[in-house]
Amino acid sequence: MKIVRVTAIPMSAPVPPENRHRTDLGTKVKSDATLIQVETETGLIGIGAALGSPPVVKAIVDHELAAECVGEDPMFSERIFEKMYNGSRAKPALERGVTQANESRRRGVVMEAISGVDIAVWDVKAQTLGIPLYHALGAVRSSVRGYASGGWAPGDEAEQELGGYAAKGFSAVKMRVVGRDGFSIPNCVRRVAAARRGIGPNVELMIDAHGSLEVAVAIKLARALEQYDIAWFEEPVTPDDHAGQAEVRRSTIIPIASGEREFTRFDFQDLLERRALDIAQPDVARAGGITEIRRIAALTSTYGVRLAPHAWGSGVLFAASIHVAMAAPNCHILEVTQGHMPMMWELFNEKFDIRKDGSVHAPDRPGLGFTLRADALDKFRYVDGPEYEF
Repeated sequence: MKIVRVTAIPMSAPVPPENRHRTDLGTKVKSDATLIQVETETGLIGIGAALGSPPVVKAIVDHELAAECVGEDPMFSERIFEKMYNGSRAKPALERGVTQANESRRRGVVMEAISGVDIAVWDVKAQTLGIPLYHALGAVRSSVRGYASGGWAPGDEAEQELGGYAAKGFSAVKMRVVGRDGFSIPNCVRRVAAARRGIGPNVELMIDAHGSLEVAVAIKLARALEQYDIAWFEEPVTPDDHAGQAEVRRSTIIPIASGEREFTRFDFQDLLERRALDIAQPDVARAGGITEIRRIAALTSTYGVRLAPHAWGSGVLFAASIHVAMAAPNCHILEVTQGHMPMMWELFNEKFDIRKDGSVHAPDRPGLGFTLRADALDKFRYVDGPEYEF
């Protein structure tokens, strides 16, 4: 069986004014994604998702990656990944068993495009085998605990917002340290205290800084929040400062989580060697697809670090993240967005199986287990422009 076509389709979902939220990133006005399709000579089509600028991802797939995949057998998924990763050096890299990654492919939007293609290849591979993708990976479980991810409400309103997530059945919830009313340490402490009141003592509470704080500020905030039994402090500082994140970790009893903006196992290796995190959060649509996230999961497990995949994005990204969660032994929880995300909830004919207790259950259909709605490509036609406004 051979791959005959690889295509990239830019997609967007505008956010109506009444559903917009503001964080340190700005005000969210739309969500973007790139749908990747890998077609075989037998007529099977696998789907994947890539983060990054959709027009740029499309150009990379059209002009570089597609040619490296066409003619390959999708059952040789590791080979296809290595071809894309090593580029023109793929042949000597595979012959010698030494990574020789092209300098433009190791990080950034090219790796995001590679990630999307890799997911689609694995979808086709599992469809060919007639089994769910997580079975092809080696299943550990068929369900995983989900956590409600949101939390932008200002001041005391956080009590009702986070309490509402707990009322849905989630046993863990996450909020942003920067709400709609901006950031200060006293303001954040007030919001976290309100959230804890809303969810009670038995629901886990995580906080996310999106890498927006300086080391000293992150340490001061962490110490101020320790009394509220925080399950993890996510991205306290920029992902460019692994040493700074390690310093934050040494300065607080709150576990540190990060990884959604890291690329490949090599970024995570540096975090692990610096003892900079307790929970790893690779994004399957950025870090290297299914192929590389398996390696990241194995690597982090050797350091006693748990996996909690970043799963904020399109329905394809979330579907792939479900399979990762079911196949990684050190995965203990999965992100479930509470934002306005129609491209997650309205992309497929099938619904995600999220139970009243907040648990996420794997599909039993072959491959990713989800099929695109007939109107999906029209409904989510790409809209040019930035995702955030300031």
